[in-house]
Amino acid sequence: MHARLLPLLLVLLAGVLLALGFPLAASQAAAQQQRVVVDRIDDTARFAALAQFVATSSGDDERREILQDELDRYHDLYGIDVGVFLRDGRPMGVAPEGWQVPEDGQGSDAFAEALAGRRSHDPAQVWPWQGDARIAVASPVIRDGDVAAVVLTDSPTGQLRSRIVRDWLPIAVGEFAAMLLAVGLALRLTGWVLRPVRTLDRAAHEIALGKFKSRVAVSEGPPELRRLARSFNEMADNVEDVLEQQRAFVADASHQLRNPLAALLLRIELLGLELPQANEEFESVQSEGKRLARVLDDLLDLALAEHAPADLRLTDVAELAAERVAAWRPVAERKGVRLTSEGSAAATGWADPVALSSALDAVVDNALKFTPEGGPVTVGVASEGDQVTLTVADGGPGLSEEEMERIGDRFWRSSRHQNVSGSGLGLSITQALLASGGARIAYRRNEPRGLRVVITVPRTKPSPDDPPGRRGSGQEKPKS
Repeated sequence: MHARLLPLLLVLLAGVLLALGFPLAASQAAAQQQRVVVDRIDDTARFAALAQFVATSSGDDERREILQDELDRYHDLYGIDVGVFLRDGRPMGVAPEGWQVPEDGQGSDAFAEALAGRRSHDPAQVWPWQGDARIAVASPVIRDGDVAAVVLTDSPTGQLRSRIVRDWLPIAVGEFAAMLLAVGLALRLTGWVLRPVRTLDRAAHEIALGKFKSRVAVSEGPPELRRLARSFNEMADNVEDVLEQQRAFVADASHQLRNPLAALLLRIELLGLELPQANEEFESVQSEGKRLARVLDDLLDLALAEHAPADLRLTDVAELAAERVAAWRPVAERKGVRLTSEGSAAATGWADPVALSSALDAVVDNALKFTPEGGPVTVGVASEGDQVTLTVADGGPGLSEEEMERIGDRFWRSSRHQNVSGSGLGLSITQALLASGGARIAYRRNEPRGLRVVITVPRTKPSPDDPPGRRGSGQEKPKS
Protein backbone atom coordinates (compact mmCIF):
# COMPACT_ATOMS: atom_id res chain seq x y z
CA MET A 1 0.00 0.00 0.00
CA HIS A 2 2.91 2.35 0.76
CA ALA A 3 4.26 1.83 -2.76
CA ARG A 4 0.88 2.87 -4.19
CA LEU A 5 -0.08 5.69 -1.82
CA LEU A 6 3.26 7.54 -1.85
CA PRO A 7 3.54 7.87 -5.69
CA LEU A 8 -0.07 9.05 -5.82
CA LEU A 9 0.62 11.81 -3.28
CA LEU A 10 3.83 12.78 -5.05
CA VAL A 11 2.06 13.00 -8.41
CA LEU A 12 -0.66 15.20 -6.91
CA LEU A 13 1.85 17.48 -5.17
CA ALA A 14 4.00 17.68 -8.30
CA GLY A 15 0.91 18.59 -10.30
CA VAL A 16 0.09 21.40 -7.87
CA LEU A 17 3.65 22.73 -7.95
CA LEU A 18 3.80 22.59 -11.74
CA ALA A 19 0.40 24.26 -11.99
CA LEU A 20 1.81 27.13 -9.94
CA GLY A 21 5.28 27.14 -11.49
CA PHE A 22 4.40 27.18 -15.17
CA PRO A 23 2.17 30.30 -15.02
CA LEU A 24 4.79 32.08 -12.92
CA ALA A 25 7.53 31.19 -15.40
CA ALA A 26 5.34 32.28 -18.31
CA SER A 27 4.56 35.60 -16.62
CA GLN A 28 8.27 36.20 -15.98
CA ALA A 29 9.07 35.53 -19.63
CA ALA A 30 6.21 37.78 -20.77
CA ALA A 31 7.41 40.59 -18.48
CA GLN A 32 10.94 40.40 -19.87
CA GLN A 33 9.68 40.46 -23.46
CA GLN A 34 7.31 43.32 -22.71
CA ARG A 35 10.23 45.44 -21.51
CA VAL A 36 12.04 44.73 -24.77
CA VAL A 37 8.95 45.58 -26.83
CA VAL A 38 8.42 48.84 -24.93
CA ASP A 39 12.06 49.81 -25.55
CA ARG A 40 11.65 49.04 -29.26
CA ILE A 41 8.45 51.10 -29.38
CA ASP A 42 10.29 54.05 -27.81
CA ASP A 43 13.12 53.60 -30.30
CA THR A 44 10.80 53.47 -33.32
CA ALA A 45 8.88 56.49 -32.04
CA ARG A 46 12.12 58.48 -31.77
CA PHE A 47 13.19 57.45 -35.27
CA ALA A 48 9.68 58.21 -36.56
CA ALA A 49 9.95 61.77 -35.20
CA LEU A 50 13.36 62.16 -36.82
CA ALA A 51 12.06 60.73 -40.12
CA GLN A 52 9.10 63.10 -40.00
CA PHE A 53 11.54 65.97 -39.62
CA VAL A 54 13.49 64.69 -42.64
CA ALA A 55 10.35 64.19 -44.71
CA THR A 56 9.24 67.79 -44.23
CA SER A 57 12.40 68.99 -45.97
CA SER A 58 12.32 67.47 -49.41
CA GLY A 59 15.69 67.16 -51.05
CA ASP A 60 17.66 67.93 -47.91
CA ASP A 61 20.55 65.44 -48.12
CA GLU A 62 22.09 66.73 -44.88
CA ARG A 63 19.05 65.69 -42.86
CA ARG A 64 19.03 62.30 -44.56
CA GLU A 65 22.68 61.86 -43.55
CA ILE A 66 21.77 62.74 -39.96
CA LEU A 67 19.03 60.10 -40.02
CA GLN A 68 21.39 57.52 -41.53
CA ASP A 69 24.08 58.29 -38.93
CA GLU A 70 21.55 57.75 -36.13
CA LEU A 71 20.46 54.47 -37.64
CA ASP A 72 24.07 53.29 -38.07
CA ARG A 73 25.03 54.16 -34.49
CA TYR A 74 21.90 52.43 -33.18
CA HIS A 75 22.68 49.28 -35.15
CA ASP A 76 26.34 49.26 -34.14
CA LEU A 77 25.48 49.77 -30.46
CA TYR A 78 22.60 47.31 -30.06
CA GLY A 79 22.94 44.96 -33.03
CA ILE A 80 19.33 45.66 -34.04
CA ASP A 81 18.35 45.95 -37.69
CA VAL A 82 16.50 49.24 -38.23
CA GLY A 83 15.16 51.07 -41.24
CA VAL A 84 12.84 53.86 -42.37
CA PHE A 85 10.87 52.80 -45.42
CA LEU A 86 8.52 54.75 -47.68
CA ARG A 87 5.10 53.36 -48.40
CA ASP A 88 6.34 51.59 -51.51
CA GLY A 89 9.13 49.89 -49.51
CA ARG A 90 11.98 52.11 -50.73
CA PRO A 91 14.38 52.93 -47.92
CA MET A 92 14.99 56.41 -46.58
CA GLY A 93 17.73 54.99 -44.41
CA VAL A 94 18.62 51.49 -43.19
CA ALA A 95 21.23 49.85 -41.03
CA PRO A 96 22.85 47.59 -41.94
CA GLU A 97 23.21 48.63 -45.55
CA GLY A 98 21.05 46.67 -47.95
CA TRP A 99 18.48 45.54 -45.37
CA GLN A 100 14.94 45.47 -46.77
CA VAL A 101 11.43 44.93 -45.55
CA PRO A 102 10.92 41.17 -45.07
CA GLU A 103 8.59 39.63 -47.60
CA ASP A 104 6.84 37.45 -45.02
CA GLY A 105 6.88 36.64 -41.36
CA GLN A 106 6.64 38.88 -38.34
CA GLY A 107 8.50 41.83 -39.94
CA SER A 108 6.17 41.88 -42.96
CA ASP A 109 3.08 41.81 -40.71
CA ALA A 110 4.42 44.62 -38.53
CA PHE A 111 5.18 46.77 -41.61
CA ALA A 112 1.66 46.21 -42.95
CA GLU A 113 0.11 47.20 -39.61
CA ALA A 114 2.15 50.39 -39.51
CA LEU A 115 1.12 51.29 -43.10
CA ALA A 116 -2.47 51.09 -41.88
CA GLY A 117 -1.65 53.75 -39.31
CA ARG A 118 -1.48 51.43 -36.34
CA ARG A 119 1.41 50.37 -34.18
CA SER A 120 2.21 46.73 -34.78
CA HIS A 121 0.71 44.14 -32.45
CA ASP A 122 2.79 42.62 -29.67
CA PRO A 123 4.93 39.83 -31.16
CA ALA A 124 4.49 36.21 -30.16
CA GLN A 125 6.18 35.11 -26.94
CA VAL A 126 9.81 34.14 -27.34
CA TRP A 127 11.02 31.13 -25.35
CA PRO A 128 14.60 30.24 -24.41
CA TRP A 129 14.71 27.23 -26.74
CA GLN A 130 13.81 29.35 -29.84
CA GLY A 131 17.33 30.14 -30.96
CA ASP A 132 16.37 31.85 -34.24
CA ALA A 133 13.46 33.92 -32.87
CA ARG A 134 13.43 37.71 -33.50
CA ILE A 135 11.15 40.58 -32.48
CA ALA A 136 9.87 43.02 -35.11
CA VAL A 137 8.28 46.35 -34.07
CA ALA A 138 7.05 49.02 -36.50
CA SER A 139 5.70 52.58 -36.06
CA PRO A 140 4.16 54.82 -38.73
CA VAL A 141 5.63 58.18 -39.74
CA ILE A 142 2.68 60.58 -40.07
CA ARG A 143 2.74 63.53 -42.45
CA ASP A 144 -0.30 65.72 -43.13
CA GLY A 145 -2.54 63.17 -41.43
CA ASP A 146 -1.38 60.28 -43.56
CA VAL A 147 1.29 57.59 -43.28
CA ALA A 148 4.32 58.74 -45.22
CA ALA A 149 6.80 56.11 -44.07
CA VAL A 150 7.32 53.30 -41.58
CA VAL A 151 10.09 52.78 -39.01
CA LEU A 152 10.81 49.05 -38.65
CA THR A 153 13.14 47.36 -36.12
CA ASP A 154 14.11 43.68 -36.16
CA SER A 155 15.76 42.68 -32.85
CA PRO A 156 17.72 39.53 -32.04
CA THR A 157 16.56 37.73 -28.87
CA GLY A 158 19.75 36.24 -27.45
CA GLN A 159 19.93 38.58 -24.47
CA LEU A 160 16.18 38.32 -23.91
CA ARG A 161 16.33 34.54 -23.82
CA SER A 162 19.29 34.67 -21.42
CA ARG A 163 17.39 36.99 -19.06
CA ILE A 164 14.37 34.67 -19.18
CA VAL A 165 16.58 31.73 -18.23
CA ARG A 166 18.08 33.72 -15.34
CA ASP A 167 14.58 34.60 -14.14
CA TRP A 168 13.57 30.97 -14.36
CA LEU A 169 16.49 29.69 -12.26
CA PRO A 170 15.06 30.93 -8.91
CA ILE A 171 11.69 29.50 -9.90
CA ALA A 172 13.29 26.13 -10.70
CA VAL A 173 15.24 26.17 -7.43
CA GLY A 174 12.09 27.08 -5.55
CA GLU A 175 10.13 24.32 -7.29
CA PHE A 176 12.88 21.81 -6.50
CA ALA A 177 12.97 22.86 -2.84
CA ALA A 178 9.20 22.74 -2.67
CA MET A 179 9.24 19.28 -4.25
CA LEU A 180 11.76 18.06 -1.66
CA LEU A 181 9.57 19.48 1.07
CA ALA A 182 6.54 17.84 -0.54
CA VAL A 183 8.36 14.48 -0.64
CA GLY A 184 9.21 14.81 3.04
CA LEU A 185 5.63 15.73 3.90
CA ALA A 186 4.31 12.87 1.75
CA LEU A 187 6.62 10.42 3.52
CA ARG A 188 5.49 11.66 6.92
CA LEU A 189 1.85 11.59 5.87
CA THR A 190 1.97 8.11 4.39
CA GLY A 191 3.96 6.91 7.39
CA TRP A 192 1.35 8.35 9.74
CA VAL A 193 -1.51 6.84 7.75
CA LEU A 194 0.10 3.44 7.14
CA ARG A 195 1.89 2.91 10.47
CA PRO A 196 -1.26 1.44 12.06
CA VAL A 197 -1.78 -0.69 8.95
CA ARG A 198 1.75 -2.11 9.21
CA THR A 199 1.26 -2.73 12.93
CA LEU A 200 -2.05 -4.43 12.21
CA ASP A 201 -0.46 -6.56 9.48
CA ARG A 202 2.40 -7.58 11.79
CA ALA A 203 -0.01 -8.46 14.61
CA ALA A 204 -2.22 -10.47 12.24
CA HIS A 205 0.83 -12.36 10.97
CA GLU A 206 1.96 -13.11 14.53
CA ILE A 207 -1.49 -14.38 15.45
CA ALA A 208 -1.51 -16.51 12.30
CA LEU A 209 1.76 -18.04 13.53
CA GLY A 210 0.32 -18.70 16.98
CA LYS A 211 1.34 -15.66 19.05
CA PHE A 212 -2.14 -14.98 20.32
CA LYS A 213 -1.04 -12.32 22.81
CA SER A 214 -0.28 -9.85 19.99
CA ARG A 215 -2.37 -6.71 20.04
CA VAL A 216 -2.48 -3.37 18.20
CA ALA A 217 -2.20 0.10 19.76
CA VAL A 218 -5.33 2.14 19.06
CA SER A 219 -3.82 5.60 19.67
CA GLU A 220 -2.21 6.15 16.24
CA GLY A 221 -3.45 6.90 12.76
CA PRO A 222 -6.75 8.17 11.36
CA PRO A 223 -10.00 7.50 13.27
CA GLU A 224 -11.05 4.75 10.83
CA LEU A 225 -7.83 2.82 11.44
CA ARG A 226 -8.15 3.27 15.21
CA ARG A 227 -11.62 1.75 15.04
CA LEU A 228 -10.21 -1.09 12.94
CA ALA A 229 -7.46 -1.63 15.53
CA ARG A 230 -10.04 -1.86 18.33
CA SER A 231 -12.08 -4.35 16.32
CA PHE A 232 -8.94 -6.38 15.62
CA ASN A 233 -8.04 -6.48 19.32
CA GLU A 234 -11.56 -7.62 20.19
CA MET A 235 -11.35 -10.34 17.54
CA ALA A 236 -7.94 -11.46 18.86
CA ASP A 237 -9.31 -11.59 22.40
CA ASN A 238 -12.23 -13.72 21.25
CA VAL A 239 -9.97 -16.05 19.26
CA GLU A 240 -7.62 -16.45 22.21
CA ASP A 241 -10.54 -17.15 24.55
CA VAL A 242 -12.02 -19.74 22.19
CA LEU A 243 -8.68 -21.51 21.76
CA GLU A 244 -8.01 -21.45 25.48
CA GLN A 245 -11.44 -22.90 26.12
CA GLN A 246 -10.77 -25.57 23.51
CA ARG A 247 -7.44 -26.49 25.10
CA ALA A 248 -8.93 -26.47 28.54
CA PHE A 249 -11.81 -28.65 27.38
CA VAL A 250 -9.48 -31.19 25.78
CA ALA A 251 -7.25 -31.28 28.84
CA ASP A 252 -10.16 -31.45 31.30
CA ALA A 253 -12.06 -34.02 29.27
CA SER A 254 -8.98 -36.21 28.91
CA HIS A 255 -8.21 -35.91 32.59
CA GLN A 256 -11.78 -36.54 33.74
CA LEU A 257 -12.20 -39.54 31.48
CA ARG A 258 -9.05 -41.25 32.65
CA ASN A 259 -10.40 -42.22 36.08
CA PRO A 260 -13.64 -43.87 34.91
CA LEU A 261 -11.73 -45.48 32.04
CA ALA A 262 -9.18 -46.89 34.50
CA ALA A 263 -12.02 -48.24 36.62
CA LEU A 264 -13.62 -49.74 33.50
CA LEU A 265 -10.35 -51.43 32.48
CA LEU A 266 -10.00 -52.83 35.99
CA ARG A 267 -13.52 -54.31 35.84
CA ILE A 268 -12.70 -55.80 32.45
CA GLU A 269 -9.61 -57.42 33.99
CA LEU A 270 -11.73 -58.83 36.83
CA LEU A 271 -14.33 -60.04 34.36
CA GLY A 272 -11.61 -61.74 32.37
CA LEU A 273 -10.74 -63.90 35.38
CA GLU A 274 -14.14 -65.61 35.09
CA LEU A 275 -13.96 -66.18 31.32
CA PRO A 276 -12.24 -69.02 29.53
CA GLN A 277 -8.63 -68.50 28.49
CA ALA A 278 -7.95 -66.92 25.06
CA ASN A 279 -11.45 -65.49 24.74
CA GLU A 280 -11.37 -63.41 21.56
CA GLU A 281 -14.18 -61.05 22.56
CA PHE A 282 -12.52 -60.33 25.90
CA GLU A 283 -9.16 -59.66 24.26
CA SER A 284 -10.79 -57.33 21.71
CA VAL A 285 -12.61 -55.35 24.42
CA GLN A 286 -9.44 -55.14 26.50
CA SER A 287 -7.40 -53.99 23.46
CA GLU A 288 -9.89 -51.28 22.57
CA GLY A 289 -9.97 -50.06 26.18
CA LYS A 290 -6.19 -49.77 26.27
CA ARG A 291 -6.22 -47.99 22.92
CA LEU A 292 -8.76 -45.49 24.27
CA ALA A 293 -6.55 -44.92 27.31
CA ARG A 294 -3.60 -44.15 25.02
CA VAL A 295 -5.69 -41.69 23.01
CA LEU A 296 -6.72 -39.87 26.18
CA ASP A 297 -3.13 -39.73 27.39
CA ASP A 298 -2.00 -38.36 24.02
CA LEU A 299 -4.77 -35.76 23.97
CA LEU A 300 -3.71 -34.56 27.40
CA ASP A 301 -0.06 -34.47 26.33
CA LEU A 302 -0.99 -32.50 23.19
CA ALA A 303 -2.99 -29.94 25.17
CA LEU A 304 -0.11 -29.49 27.61
CA ALA A 305 2.47 -29.28 24.79
CA GLU A 306 0.53 -26.51 23.01
CA HIS A 307 -0.02 -24.55 26.20
CA ALA A 308 3.19 -24.92 28.18
CA PRO A 309 6.03 -22.43 27.48
CA ALA A 310 9.40 -23.79 26.42
CA ASP A 311 12.31 -23.84 28.88
CA LEU A 312 15.03 -22.88 26.40
CA ARG A 313 18.61 -23.75 27.30
CA LEU A 314 21.91 -24.10 25.49
CA THR A 315 21.80 -27.85 24.86
CA ASP A 316 24.32 -30.32 23.50
CA VAL A 317 22.05 -31.81 20.86
CA ALA A 318 24.58 -34.49 19.89
CA GLU A 319 24.88 -35.70 23.49
CA LEU A 320 21.12 -35.72 23.92
CA ALA A 321 20.70 -37.73 20.70
CA ALA A 322 23.34 -40.25 21.84
CA GLU A 323 21.47 -40.73 25.15
CA ARG A 324 18.16 -41.35 23.41
CA VAL A 325 19.75 -43.80 20.95
CA ALA A 326 21.25 -45.71 23.86
CA ALA A 327 17.87 -45.76 25.62
CA TRP A 328 16.05 -47.11 22.55
CA ARG A 329 18.69 -49.62 21.50
CA PRO A 330 17.26 -52.49 23.65
CA VAL A 331 13.86 -51.97 22.04
CA ALA A 332 15.44 -52.01 18.59
CA GLU A 333 17.35 -55.22 19.41
CA ARG A 334 14.17 -56.97 20.54
CA LYS A 335 12.60 -56.09 17.18
CA GLY A 336 15.71 -57.04 15.25
CA VAL A 337 16.22 -53.49 13.91
CA ARG A 338 19.70 -51.95 13.57
CA LEU A 339 19.60 -48.61 15.45
CA THR A 340 22.77 -46.56 14.87
CA SER A 341 23.95 -42.98 15.31
CA GLU A 342 26.28 -40.89 13.17
CA GLY A 343 27.45 -37.34 12.63
CA SER A 344 28.93 -34.74 14.97
CA ALA A 345 30.02 -35.75 18.45
CA ALA A 346 29.21 -32.28 19.80
CA ALA A 347 26.68 -29.77 18.45
CA THR A 348 25.03 -27.16 20.66
CA GLY A 349 21.74 -25.41 20.04
CA TRP A 350 18.98 -23.60 21.91
CA ALA A 351 16.20 -26.01 22.84
CA ASP A 352 14.05 -27.27 25.68
CA PRO A 353 15.92 -30.48 26.57
CA VAL A 354 12.81 -32.25 27.88
CA ALA A 355 10.69 -31.27 24.87
CA LEU A 356 13.46 -32.17 22.41
CA SER A 357 13.98 -35.55 24.12
CA SER A 358 10.26 -36.29 24.00
CA ALA A 359 10.08 -35.28 20.35
CA LEU A 360 13.09 -37.42 19.44
CA ASP A 361 11.60 -40.36 21.38
CA ALA A 362 8.36 -40.06 19.41
CA VAL A 363 10.20 -39.96 16.07
CA VAL A 364 12.49 -42.90 16.94
CA ASP A 365 9.54 -44.88 18.26
CA ASN A 366 7.68 -44.23 15.02
CA ALA A 367 10.71 -45.30 12.96
CA LEU A 368 11.11 -48.54 14.92
CA LYS A 369 7.42 -49.38 14.54
CA PHE A 370 7.50 -49.25 10.75
CA THR A 371 10.96 -50.64 10.06
CA PRO A 372 10.85 -54.40 9.35
CA GLU A 373 13.15 -56.87 11.09
CA GLY A 374 16.71 -56.52 9.87
CA GLY A 375 16.11 -52.97 8.59
CA PRO A 376 18.15 -49.91 9.62
CA VAL A 377 17.21 -46.82 11.65
CA THR A 378 19.88 -44.10 11.68
CA VAL A 379 19.97 -41.02 13.92
CA GLY A 380 22.32 -38.35 12.56
CA VAL A 381 23.47 -34.99 13.99
CA ALA A 382 25.00 -32.19 11.90
CA SER A 383 25.78 -28.48 12.33
CA GLU A 384 24.72 -26.42 9.33
CA GLY A 385 25.34 -22.68 9.61
CA ASP A 386 23.05 -21.19 12.24
CA GLN A 387 21.18 -24.45 12.97
CA VAL A 388 21.67 -28.02 14.14
CA THR A 389 19.83 -30.82 12.37
CA LEU A 390 18.73 -34.13 13.84
CA THR A 391 17.91 -36.68 11.15
CA VAL A 392 16.07 -39.94 11.80
CA ALA A 393 16.03 -42.17 8.71
CA ASP A 394 14.26 -45.52 8.72
CA GLY A 395 14.06 -48.45 6.32
CA GLY A 396 10.29 -48.83 6.43
CA PRO A 397 7.81 -48.79 3.56
CA GLY A 398 7.73 -44.99 3.43
CA LEU A 399 4.77 -42.86 2.37
CA SER A 400 3.13 -41.91 -0.91
CA GLU A 401 2.93 -38.34 -2.20
CA GLU A 402 -0.62 -37.93 -0.89
CA GLU A 403 0.35 -39.36 2.50
CA MET A 404 3.36 -37.05 2.72
CA GLU A 405 0.99 -34.11 2.46
CA ARG A 406 -1.07 -35.34 5.42
CA ILE A 407 1.64 -36.57 7.75
CA GLY A 408 1.48 -34.77 11.09
CA ASP A 409 -2.30 -34.17 10.95
CA ARG A 410 -4.08 -35.01 14.15
CA PHE A 411 -5.53 -38.53 14.32
CA TRP A 412 -4.34 -39.26 10.79
CA ARG A 413 -2.81 -42.66 10.11
CA SER A 414 -1.98 -44.28 6.81
CA SER A 415 -4.60 -46.81 5.73
CA ARG A 416 -1.74 -49.24 5.06
CA HIS A 417 -0.59 -49.15 8.69
CA GLN A 418 -3.83 -49.42 10.65
CA ASN A 419 -2.59 -52.65 12.20
CA VAL A 420 0.25 -50.79 13.93
CA SER A 421 -0.65 -49.54 17.42
CA GLY A 422 -0.94 -45.79 17.92
CA SER A 423 -3.40 -42.92 18.28
CA GLY A 424 -2.31 -40.76 15.34
CA LEU A 425 -1.32 -37.94 17.71
CA GLY A 426 2.36 -38.68 18.22
CA LEU A 427 3.71 -36.47 15.46
CA SER A 428 1.23 -33.70 16.30
CA ILE A 429 2.59 -33.69 19.86
CA THR A 430 6.12 -33.70 18.46
CA GLN A 431 5.41 -30.66 16.29
CA ALA A 432 3.89 -28.76 19.21
CA LEU A 433 6.85 -29.58 21.47
CA LEU A 434 9.39 -28.48 18.87
CA ALA A 435 7.61 -25.38 17.65
CA SER A 436 7.25 -23.98 21.19
CA GLY A 437 11.05 -23.73 21.31
CA GLY A 438 11.59 -22.37 17.80
CA ALA A 439 12.55 -25.72 16.27
CA ARG A 440 11.04 -27.23 13.09
CA ILE A 441 10.30 -30.67 11.78
CA ALA A 442 10.27 -31.80 8.16
CA TYR A 443 9.43 -35.07 6.41
CA ARG A 444 11.25 -36.32 3.32
CA ARG A 445 11.73 -39.48 1.36
CA ASN A 446 14.62 -41.70 2.38
CA GLU A 447 16.64 -43.43 -0.30
CA PRO A 448 16.35 -46.17 -1.32
CA ARG A 449 13.23 -46.58 0.84
CA GLY A 450 11.63 -45.37 4.03
CA LEU A 451 11.03 -42.00 5.65
CA ARG A 452 13.52 -39.32 6.70
CA VAL A 453 12.48 -37.00 9.55
CA VAL A 454 14.59 -33.85 9.98
CA ILE A 455 14.43 -31.84 13.22
CA THR A 456 16.04 -28.39 13.00
CA VAL A 457 17.21 -26.64 16.18
CA PRO A 458 18.45 -22.98 16.13
CA ARG A 459 22.01 -22.32 17.31
CA THR A 460 21.15 -18.78 18.42
CA LYS A 461 18.67 -18.05 21.17
CA PRO A 462 15.23 -17.21 19.72
CA SER A 463 13.91 -13.74 20.51
CA PRO A 464 11.15 -13.54 23.13
CA ASP A 465 9.05 -11.80 20.48
CA ASP A 466 9.27 -14.76 18.11
CA PRO A 467 5.83 -16.34 17.84
CA PRO A 468 5.40 -19.79 19.32
CA GLY A 469 4.72 -22.59 16.91
CA ARG A 470 1.46 -24.14 15.91
CA ARG A 471 0.43 -26.78 13.42
CA GLY A 472 2.13 -25.74 10.19
CA SER A 473 4.55 -23.19 11.65
CA GLY A 474 6.93 -25.81 13.05
CA GLN A 475 6.56 -28.16 10.11
CA GLU A 476 8.16 -27.72 6.72
CA LYS A 477 6.51 -29.00 3.59
CA PRO A 478 7.62 -32.48 2.64
CA LYS A 479 10.31 -32.78 0.01
CA SER A 480 10.82 -35.71 -2.24
